[in-house]
Amino acid sequence: MEQGGFVSGAVVLATCNRFEAYLDVDEPLPAARDVATAGTIAMISERTGIDPEELRSSFAVHSENAVAEHLFAVSSGLESVVVGEGEIAGQVRRALDGARASGTTSPELERLFQRASSASRAVQTRTGVGGAGRSIVRLALDLASSRIADWSTQRVLLVGTGKYAGASLAALRDRGVTEVGVYSPSGRAHRFATREGVRAVTSDGIIAEIASSTVIVTCSTAETVVLTKEMLAEAAGMSEDSRTFVIDMGMPRNVDPAVAEVAGVQLLDLETIRLHAPLEELSAADDARAVVGSAVAAFTAESAEHQVTSSVVAYRSHVFDLLDAEIERLRARGEAGESVERAMRHLVSVLVHRPTQRAKEFARDGDAERVVAAFNTLFDLGTEVDAPKSSISRVETA
Repeated sequence: MEQGGFVSGAVVLATCNRFEAYLDVDEPLPAARDVATAGTIAMISERTGIDPEELRSSFAVHSENAVAEHLFAVSSGLESVVVGEGEIAGQVRRALDGARASGTTSPELERLFQRASSASRAVQTRTGVGGAGRSIVRLALDLASSRIADWSTQRVLLVGTGKYAGASLAALRDRGVTEVGVYSPSGRAHRFATREGVRAVTSDGIIAEIASSTVIVTCSTAETVVLTKEMLAEAAGMSEDSRTFVIDMGMPRNVDPAVAEVAGVQLLDLETIRLHAPLEELSAADDARAVVGSAVAAFTAESAEHQVTSSVVAYRSHVFDLLDAEIERLRARGEAGESVERAMRHLVSVLVHRPTQRAKEFARDGDAERVVAAFNTLFDLGTEVDAPKSSISRVETA
């Protein structure tokens, strides 16, 4: 991503269901953010061929603390369709790696994304949100059970070979399912089937397998639809009993919603499943958001401290320069032994410690300008309030 128009850094997070550009804007003023946003939209329009006006109508812009709050939640899996899914944390890390490789990152974006990864790890280790995906699987099958009286008589086609496929297979077996075929759009069905003791389904045999299946569970990470209306219609024509229950847990959708128009096909998709949440396990999301909130508060406080960094550094340099000058004067008079120097340096370190800490505390409370003014008045430092580190904006598809 090219930089310009007040933008000193950029990281793009693009996944199957989200596009977000994180911009480090040189000037915190709204006008600068507007220029940066306009430049980003123009660049995306040029790369994609989408009309700029259409892009403007589908973008949302966020800035200041809302950016960290959102990214930390995204990285922790709290903004995913399946709450707690772990793949997004890796995507966030790879987005930063991509910006590094392209030379578009900045110190503040580095700090933001690194703190996001730390928040994600804290959520995974301190809460049970990582089990939410498995809870979604169980919830989906529970909802399907209202229409499937005996799971042990069902012939199931499982689409996908990732961790949700494993969780789905385990849940199906818990309900007594024994006849399972697995299909992978990426060609990994044989390995999964061998490991799990199920049948592998090839692309050549997928229609016949659909025709013989009474339940289809999809949980693939494929970025395009795997099962279409045409495929289900063709399979229905091959089966005397065309009743098929389709459970789509793909992110993005694995199943074309139009399959529900095929006679005998019932579709249960992820959005419908989520309407019936939360399960007890999903209450872990509240704990996870509390962890994210603490991480955001720490990040915000750290950012506020940076606003007085120049003044604090100048103040400490001023004091220690005076100390060095005094020690040199005493040395010239033969009055500065090693013990005297050590005692003087310790005393000055103690004296400057409290003002340094208080400066940071006042900055955290939003009084950075007062801190800088006080230092300048007392010590004639001539420093200014550092640019606020909340100058990062997020541009996302709405």
